[in-house]
Amino acid sequence: MLTALIFDVDGTLADTESVHLEAFNHAFAQERLGWHWDEPLYTQLLDVSGGKERLLHYWRMVQPGLKEVDSGAVRDTVARLHEIKTAYYEQVVSAGALSLRPGVLALMQAAFEQGVQLAIATTTSPVNIAALLRSAIGPDWRSYFLAIGDASNAPIKKPHPQVYLKVLADLRLEPAHCIAFEDSANGLQAASAAGLATVITPTRYTARHDFRGALRVLPDLGQLSMAQLRQWLSAHQISNATETNPCSRPTAPR
Repeated sequence: MLTALIFDVDGTLADTESVHLEAFNHAFAQERLGWHWDEPLYTQLLDVSGGKERLLHYWRMVQPGLKEVDSGAVRDTVARLHEIKTAYYEQVVSAGALSLRPGVLALMQAAFEQGVQLAIATTTSPVNIAALLRSAIGPDWRSYFLAIGDASNAPIKKPHPQVYLKVLADLRLEPAHCIAFEDSANGLQAASAAGLATVITPTRYTARHDFRGALRVLPDLGQLSMAQLRQWLSAHQISNATETNPCSRPTAPR
């Protein structure tokens, strides 16, 4: 039985990364750092989950001897950059710069109408989630989701499964009855480690990732129905049960 759909945000609900990239570069310019991330570099940096973690990783790339000095000056600079970046992102998204990816809203509405619970499991901040979904769904967007895991309540980033484990605990559901939606290898690893069958919809930033083990890899959710998801999950459950109990496999006639 399918009881919940759990969605990642960045790249999955909306193709947000171009706006995130613009926001990072805005923060660099504001702080006069002389840094600039182009799309190929940012694509590589997306292997690191979390905005602050990405900033610190890049800083260590360009300054390998970087150390925490002056009472946490590095940490404070990263926090300030991330704050400027987040404010810019919220402003741009609230102005309507982004829309949900094809099929996302229709699938959510179908699930909601059929009594299937909706949840979010992301490494992004609550501010970023609210900015996107308030613009895309409306001011009552929060009422659609029974659980939200984000950077504020699940600080260990993907590929660690912490955020998915938290959401499952909040929903009080077993992973076998849920499906996760992701766009990246880190997301797939996190969801899989939590025991979740995962549908992948890559973006141009994640198309090169390894998605072995995914339930399905689709260009988007535009042609996806709840009936298909139930069928795929049922087949997945049967496959897992067979692998767990080899004696249940049919034997060839003698």
